[in-house]
Parts: sequence; structure tokens; C-alpha cells
Amino acid sequence: MASDTPESLMALCTDFCLRNLDGTLGYLLDKETLRLHPDIFLPSEICDRLVNEYVELVNAACNFEPHESFFSLFSDPRSTRLTRIHLREDLVQDQDLEAIRKQDLVELYLTNCEKLSAKSLQTLRSFSHTLVSLSLFGCANIFYEEENPGGCEDECLVNPTCQVLVKDFTFEGFSRLRFLNLGRMIDGVPVESLLRPLNSLAALDLSGIQTSDAAFLTQWKDSLVSLVLYNMDLSDDHIRVIVQLHKLRHLDISRDRLSSYYKFKLTRKVLSLFVQKLGNLMSLDISGHMILENCSISKMDEEAGQTSIEPSKSSIMPFRALKRPLQFLGLFETSLCRLTHIPAYKVSGDKNEEQVLNAIEAYTEHRPEITSRAINLLFDIARIERCNQLLRALKLVITALKCHKYDKNIQVTGSAALFYLTNSEYRAEQSVRLRRQVIQVVLNGMESYQEVTVQRNCCLTLCNFSIPEELEFQYRRVNELLLSILSPTRQDESIQRIAVHLCNALVCQVDNDHKEAVGKMGFVVTMLKLIQKKLLDKICDQVMEFSWSALWNITDETPDNCEMFLNFNGMKLFLDCLKEFPEKQELHRNMLGLLGNVAEVKELRPQLMTSQFISVFSNLLESKADGIEVSYNACGVLSHIMFDGPEAWGICEPPRGEVEERMWAAIQSWDINSRRNINYRSFEPILRLLPQGISPVSQHWATWALYNLVSVYPDKYCPLLIKEGGLPLLRDMIKMATARQETKEMARKVIEHCSNFKEENMDTSR
Repeated sequence: MASDTPESLMALCTDFCLRNLDGTLGYLLDKETLRLHPDIFLPSEICDRLVNEYVELVNAACNFEPHESFFSLFSDPRSTRLTRIHLREDLVQDQDLEAIRKQDLVELYLTNCEKLSAKSLQTLRSFSHTLVSLSLFGCANIFYEEENPGGCEDECLVNPTCQVLVKDFTFEGFSRLRFLNLGRMIDGVPVESLLRPLNSLAALDLSGIQTSDAAFLTQWKDSLVSLVLYNMDLSDDHIRVIVQLHKLRHLDISRDRLSSYYKFKLTRKVLSLFVQKLGNLMSLDISGHMILENCSISKMDEEAGQTSIEPSKSSIMPFRALKRPLQFLGLFETSLCRLTHIPAYKVSGDKNEEQVLNAIEAYTEHRPEITSRAINLLFDIARIERCNQLLRALKLVITALKCHKYDKNIQVTGSAALFYLTNSEYRAEQSVRLRRQVIQVVLNGMESYQEVTVQRNCCLTLCNFSIPEELEFQYRRVNELLLSILSPTRQDESIQRIAVHLCNALVCQVDNDHKEAVGKMGFVVTMLKLIQKKLLDKICDQVMEFSWSALWNITDETPDNCEMFLNFNGMKLFLDCLKEFPEKQELHRNMLGLLGNVAEVKELRPQLMTSQFISVFSNLLESKADGIEVSYNACGVLSHIMFDGPEAWGICEPPRGEVEERMWAAIQSWDINSRRNINYRSFEPILRLLPQGISPVSQHWATWALYNLVSVYPDKYCPLLIKEGGLPLLRDMIKMATARQETKEMARKVIEHCSNFKEENMDTSR
């Protein structure tokens, strides 16, 4: 079962402070620059969290606005202490690092910060005496500087880059640096001379960097415990260097198998060398490699019985010489992952759910190209089989979508996987907080990626949630996104259908304030445009019917939206649809339901008082479409118009008396036990027709409506009628001389039904 543990006080306070910087931690200097209040002193635990959460909010919460001078809050180490910070994407610029240059940073991770230039290289020197861990992964421009800064303005107009590669920077003076990630550094950076001053590196990541001579790595043969050479074009010379690094505990020589320029093939001899020479090895990743020779034993020679991680039973022959099972073995997209006995506690691969989840977990941060393919495998598992590690799978996909919100492949595969991972089969296993995280990343995807497949997947995933309840915490945002999807008149049909369905569900069971707010966003106009487009194409499909249904829901007891419907030619569209699609019963019901809402607004009723409209409503009294619904709603519209009295009947044709007679005849033709396709949240519009003598037929329609609803759905409507004071109004009506006898008889039956309901449901327990 799902566990809904609340957020920690630290998390809540951090989030609040970051969303209200000006009112909590700082103040604005010159209305622009943030400054920390002089009486605030924050330890490193809080400062690190503030910065890291800020980065998370900027990248994951599209409704969070970054502040240009945020990092200036941490400019003075006497009042704030930063030690371990992780910054990513375009959020970070040169001036941000410059703002915190006086801090004694121990750990600085810069991931895909493409706006950083060589100015930040100089800022890094400020941290040289304290820095232990540094990542410059994907910071492609940090080794570029402006050529002749300040002196190439004319040339820059033609060539805006005006940049040259910095080749004289080294890590001289970074005496404490032990962990360094230079993954995906641009070509041309002299890696060997850059790293030479570092005497005792323990971990080095050179992912994607090509170097023909790796001999320089041997200078750390007595200290290097982790080496990552992902997507490096290896050779036998590289292998000879690697096996000299005898302290290695983690070695990653994996590759992206879809990259075609790799010549190196992994052999049994190479794997045997790793086992023999690297005795401390605990983690090895050889994902994506083609195995030149047969490294596995035959099926016949495999040990029978339960799957074993014991090296002596290993199906991978060279690994039988291991002294102990590996902690991790990366075999994603290799044939080896499908073997029976693999000597590792954790394996990444594509054989089963466990291996796939391990792959997503291992590669999400730095290898989106691999992660997207692993998530695609998870999608197949969730779609065809049952996902056994649901919570882990959901959290990993959420993390990947947050981490790579501009990566098309991850957004497509991730949003598709979420659809299957959030369906009703798994609902009980998911906490409210986790489902909210899903909603957040889905909305982020819709907001930042306009690709058709992503939009469709995201809309479908939202359909797995209870609407509007589970979406209410993001109510405005989700409506804005759906309306933006629907605004182009030429749109993918499937997305249009799902988005209109969601819009309808979102306005179906919410209060009037929500409906008014959504109406002001352009909801009514958007639906009318969709209807107009379908009319032009002479198509009455689900989009057309859902659009009218959505208008019916959003105008319920919401006069502003009703007025908007009239102002934007809604009545013309009503008449045109009626003429173009005379046999579409559900369409007629939805349209008449909407007009019933309009007719409830006294100020708008004069706009319905035309010969054309009254004739149409009168003719629909005899409609048998959708049971009694069309006839009932047409009668409801006319009942409210009649309620305004004879003096408001400003037309000659049809005469008021004739319409009244047709209304009486229609009501008498209805079966009082008819089951209804309608949902009343309040009886107020009906009850206001009871205490009056100006229109007995309106009084009768209102009484019939109450009688039908309390008879067929007593559990729902008896309490509502009692709560809203309907019984005293019915009793008063029975005493009225103007009320018809048949109306009074029906009123007595309504009172009797509700009285019996009260007695049956009276609590007699002590």
C-alpha cells in the first residue's frame, strides 16, 4: 500500500524561502540585486540545500521564476557557507560562479552548463585550495574565451562567436583535487597537460574524449580507483595502460552501440586481463560492446539449478577467475546480459525488469541516449507484463524526465512509460506525493516540449488520474496547457479528442470560482472555435460532442461564462449544429443542457426571446432524443423564460399560450421513473420557480423535476433537497391558489419521499 509521509520541515521551509526570497532571506538592493539580510547567518548544511533545491526548482518546476542575482546571497562566507553544490543546465552563468568565488567549496558539480566560458575557468582557481571533487561534464564552452576581448565588436557582428580555445589552463594549485569529471569536453582541449599537475587523482571521468595515447594515466596508477572512458575509441594500447592501474575498483569502458566509429572489439583475452591484473575491481561496465570471441560457455555446460552469482559457476568464462562477485556489472545491449549465471550483485542489461531498472539508474544523469532506450524497454515491460518494482520504476522515470526535459527521446519514451505505470492496476501502490510528482513532470513535458507524441502521451497519462481532484493543486496550469494545445484549429485528432475530454472533466465537478477563472482563460472561446471548425468540416465526432458538454459544464451557475457564450455567437452555432446534425441525440442533449444554464440567468434571457429561438425550443419539446433529456431541457429553458411573465414575451409568434400548452403536453408525456443523464449540484435554479403564480407550467416543470430525481435517485437527491430548504417551499406552494391540482399532488409525493427517506436513514444507535 502507498505510504503518504509528509514532507520534512526542512524541505517545506527551504521551498518557502526560495519562493519568497525577497521576504525571507534577502532584500532587493537598487530594486535588482539580492542581498542577504545582515542579521542572517546560515551554516553549510542549509546553504548547500538552498542552492541545490534552487537548481532543482528552476529545472523541474516551470512555474518557478529564477532570480538573476540569486547567487549573490552567498557572496560573503562570513554569513553563509557553501561546501557542496550541484549546478546544471543554462541556469548557471559566469557571474554566478564569480558571486560565490570567496566560498571554500569542497564539491562543485557543473553539468551541461553551456553558458559558462573561460571566465569561469579563472573563477575555479579561487576554489583550488579546498576543492576535492569537480565535475565539468558537458560544459562545452568553458574552454572558450573571446578573441581580443573588447576589441572585436565590428567582427562580432558578422561572427558572433569570436571565440578561441584556451590551451594554457591547467589544474596547477588544485592540490586537494581527488575526483574529476571532464566528460563530453570539446575536442582540442589538451587533456594530458591539463591534468599533469594533479598528483593523486582517485577518480577520473573522460567520457566522450578521444585520445590516442593514454599513457599519461599511469601517473596515477597508485591512486586511481575509478576510471570512466565511456565512448572513448579504445585500442590495445589503451588496454595495456588500463591494466597497469592496479588500484582500480570501478572501470567503465562502455559505449553507445549506435555510434558507428568504434573499431575496438572486446575479447575474452581483454576480460581475462582485467580479472588478472585488476584484483581490486568491484564494478565493471562493458555495455554496448561487441564481443569478438565467444566469452560465454555453451548452454550445455552451464550449471543447472537456481541462478547463481558465484564466480565459479559464471556463464562468462573469464569471470570464473574472480575472487568474489562484482558489486556492479554493466552489460546493457550486450549478448552477455542474457546468460544464466552472472557473477555480480547488480547487473545492467535488457534481459528483465531488474536489469533494465539498473540501467536507467546507472545512466540517467550523464547518458540520455542510453537511458531513453532503457526506458523504452521498461515501457514494453509495463505494457505487456506486470511491473514488479513499480515505485522504483516510477521514481526513476520521474528523475529522468526532470533531468532531461529538453531531450526529445527521453520525453517521448518517459511519458509513454508513465501512462502504463500510473494506470488503475497500480493505483493502490502510489502515494499522493508520488502521483503529484508524476503530474508535475507530465505538465513540464507538455509545457517545454511541443512534439505531438509527447503531448499525446502526457494527455493520456493525465487521464489515469481522478479528475479534477488529483489535478486541483495544479488546476490553473493544467487548464492553460490544455487550452494552448487546443488553440490551433488544425491539430492532431487524437490529441484534440483527449484534451477536450480532459477539459470537460476538469470543469465538471468544481466550484464556480474555478469555472469563472477558467472561462477568463479563454475556455469558452476555445470550445466555440473547435465547434465552428467541426461545423465547417461537417463532422460531428467526439470532439464536437465533448466541446458542447464542456460548455454545458462550465456555464453551470456561472453567469459570466453564459454571457461569454452568447457574446461569441454561441446561439448561431447552436442553430447551425441543430440543422446540420438533426439525428445526433447526444449533441442535442448537451446543447440544450447548456442553454438551460443560460436561461437560468435573468439578465441574459431577453437575448433568447426571439421568434426563431422560441420556435426551436418549442419544437424540441416533442423530441424523443436521448430518452426525455432533450425534451426536458427544452422545457427547462422555456420554464425560465415563462417565469419572467407575459410582459417579457416580446414576440408575436409563437404565442405564449400556445407554447405553454405544448409544455404541459410534453411534461405529461414523460415517464416519472425515467433514469436521467444529468447531474445537479444544486436545486437552487429549480427551487426559485416554485414560490410564484405567474407561470404555473414553470412551477409544474420544477415540481416534476424534483419528483423524478427523488424517486429515481433518493440517496443523492433527497438529502440535497432537504439541505437546500426545498420542503418548506413545496408546502407553501401546495397552499397557493394559482398552483394546479396535479402540481400540488406531485409536490405532496416529493415531501412524502423525503420524509420516508429521513425516517429510514435516522440514526437510532446509542
